[in-house]
Amino acid sequence: MSVYKDAKFTDRLNTAAEARRAMLEKFRAKPGPDDPEVQRRQAELKAIAEAREARIAERKAARAAEAERAAEAEAAQIAEQEARAREQAAREAEKAARIEAEKAARKALRDARYAARKARQK
Repeated sequence: MSVYKDAKFTDRLNTAAEARRAMLEKFRAKPGPDDPEVQRRQAELKAIAEAREARIAERKAARAAEAERAAEAEAAQIAEQEARAREQAAREAEKAARIEAEKAARKALRDARYAARKARQK
């Protein structure tokens, strides 16, 4: 038995016309925009879209809050580093002043010995 069926031109035209009619009936069978089922589906889609927008807005707000917290933490860290740098500078200045005072004391002691030696020579 052969699978190929010798179709005549009119048979092919009739088949094509039936297919077009079937598509047209399928299209006409679809509910219109005033159908309650279509309106319900549109309302569902709108609610889903609004929920999605709300989630996106929440994520953006959370990201902004996280970025703000990170900026505040970074600012606090920078302030702490600056405070440590000021303390270090103050310690170094104090150390330099102490060294200068020790140098001045040694110089005064050396000058006193020099003056005493000069006084003995006279």
